[in-house]
Amino acid sequence: MSAVTEKIEAVKNRKPRKKKSIAETADRHALYEKSVQSVDVEYKFVSKTFRKLRRRRPRHMREDFCGTAGMCCEWVRRDSRNTAVGVDIDPEVLAWGQKNNLSSLKPEARLRVRLLQQDVCRLETKPVDVVLAMNFSYQLFMTRDKLGGYLSKVRESLVRDGILFMDAFGGYDAYREIKEKTRHKGFRYTWEQQSYNPIDGHMRCHIHFDFPDGSKLKKAFSYVWRMWTLPELRELLEEAGFSRVTVYWEESDPGTGEGTGVYSPATRGSADPGWVCFLVAEK
Repeated sequence: MSAVTEKIEAVKNRKPRKKKSIAETADRHALYEKSVQSVDVEYKFVSKTFRKLRRRRPRHMREDFCGTAGMCCEWVRRDSRNTAVGVDIDPEVLAWGQKNNLSSLKPEARLRVRLLQQDVCRLETKPVDVVLAMNFSYQLFMTRDKLGGYLSKVRESLVRDGILFMDAFGGYDAYREIKEKTRHKGFRYTWEQQSYNPIDGHMRCHIHFDFPDGSKLKKAFSYVWRMWTLPELRELLEEAGFSRVTVYWEESDPGTGEGTGVYSPATRGSADPGWVCFLVAEK
């Protein structure tokens, strides 16, 4: 057999390269942003609420547990006078945000964002108008001392009339070991509450993604949290020295009973299976 014939036979017998599944090529951070975050909605709520309470526009914002820094980018994109500092302890997610989110900003806007890989409890920054602690990440603090210490540090980092914005979730489904599935374009998002210990309030949660080709990205993100209640959070904020703590509850459509996406100050909420609200703590 000639060398040419041998090469032809080798090509014929070569096994086709296996095509990678969608899960193998998926970007978990991009999927997270598409399924979990709504930075435009958060920006409008924070900016509008601050202006209403303080009669001025907030300019300088710090985003704790910033992850991919999506909110930082939204903040500076909205106004050329705005600045943002993003803080996260995970270098991998900060690098992703730098590459994928900050790079989409105009050069001038990019200069108004600073990303810091630091522990939020040991952080020292210039006083800011607003601190954000969104996506429930503060729940990684398992004790009153640790969460209270963090909240005290936040208060110190605010200007005289600064405000801390936090989100919280609850409802009787929040304590169940369940999976909630939501379809998005090109994938399905699953939020799993794997375990909950009612004695110490600790819970373990995961985010999974499923794709049309049958492949799965299991445990794309995992969290071990303490499930803090609204009364506990309000008490801790007051103990940290905040002058006023207000819960902003989602309004409901009178006809359907469904949420409208509008959040207003409230002293009474409905006993729903699941809810998300905002805590607004004024220095």
